[in-house]
Amino acid sequence: MKRVSQLTTLALSLLLGSGLVSHACAAAPDQATLAQIQQQRGAIIDTRPSAFFNGWPAPQGATSGHEPQALNLSATWLDAMSDDQLAAWARQHQLMPDTPIALYGDSEQVAAVRKRLRGIKFTHLVLLQDALRDNARLQRLAHFEQLVYPQWLFDLQHHKPVIAKPQGDWKVFEAGWGAPKRYLLSHIPGAGYIDTNEVESEPLWNTVSAPALKAMLAKHGVRHDTTVILYSRDVYAAARVAQIMLYAGVSDVRLLDGGWQTWSAADLPVERGLPSPQPPAADFGVTIPAQPQLMLNTEQARALLHRNDASLVSIRSWPEFIGTTSGYSYIKPKGDIAGARWGHAGSDSTHMEDFHNPDGTMRSAGDIESMWAGWHIRPDQQVAFYCGTGWRAAETFMYARAMGWKNIALYDGGWYEWSSDPHNPVATGPRTPDSTR
Repeated sequence: MKRVSQLTTLALSLLLGSGLVSHACAAAPDQATLAQIQQQRGAIIDTRPSAFFNGWPAPQGATSGHEPQALNLSATWLDAMSDDQLAAWARQHQLMPDTPIALYGDSEQVAAVRKRLRGIKFTHLVLLQDALRDNARLQRLAHFEQLVYPQWLFDLQHHKPVIAKPQGDWKVFEAGWGAPKRYLLSHIPGAGYIDTNEVESEPLWNTVSAPALKAMLAKHGVRHDTTVILYSRDVYAAARVAQIMLYAGVSDVRLLDGGWQTWSAADLPVERGLPSPQPPAADFGVTIPAQPQLMLNTEQARALLHRNDASLVSIRSWPEFIGTTSGYSYIKPKGDIAGARWGHAGSDSTHMEDFHNPDGTMRSAGDIESMWAGWHIRPDQQVAFYCGTGWRAAETFMYARAMGWKNIALYDGGWYEWSSDPHNPVATGPRTPDSTR
């Protein structure tokens, strides 16, 4: 046995010296390392939920983030994706059936995604052998903690240890337009309710005055140093309230990523009925607005047009942007701001599919930045988002903030205010990114 061992060792040494087995020993046939996939110009797919892809540490792991240039295709989305939709996702990410693809996640997640990809004729699918082993190379959202996920919120409510825990007092609110009809039937336990009419008003649905904001925040017991966690049935209602709170001066405002949909899908407890009375806050603690640069008026928005170092970004559907429809029953003029850059949105004025994963959570930062770069919208610019009246634009503002974009704002008046003045320049018809330079 000793002689056999010596011969085996000698043979392996010779083979390794010649380089004949170094590649084979590096990974099993159904596995590959990150370096090998990169050499093959292949793709990496993270099959975990987007919260862990974005940077939240997984419950049983110490690593944070995702592998370099990884795509996120969570196994939890598969039930909501037909084969045609999955194939469209692959084409969108320039994946061909013969593209070498390495998957990582837990075994069940990887198996589920592998099975679906094989079902649409993908043939080169392996396991990423060295996934999540080198924390130094992992990528994450600059401020992933600003997009919380259901289990984190549940654990916070039940006094369990969580990372990125609020520094002091914290409150949870559902945001919605008008009376809390759906809230009364079912809502996150302990959540208060904020009617969006408390933060914006007619005729143009712009942000209410500083005194009105101060009264609203006091009513809900919110100070500048209160951590506020917001959710809504459609994410952009919570985002609208969140962005206005930041403008007012609340320093730590977070969104439940995906809103009510993700809490419900997680099968976590709910309650019904009226919110519990909140003791009013005696003083907000800082002058409102404490961050006026986060909200632009029409003249400030106009100053961003036709600049390489700035972008005024339309978060409206393509039919709205080119003037096929105004998008709203109460907004008559069609078209969009001449010189504005198209930041994408969704199929109409009430949808934001371009920014959502199949479960309603924020699409990956890489996808969003690529989409924006196509229209010359970059993180090193001064960027202001707008839509019809502020809701969709607020959602993209909150995503850009989580992505670490520094110089961002909301053009509060949006298309509604801009189009109300016939002297403001308007463009209609299809346009290209270069036409906005």
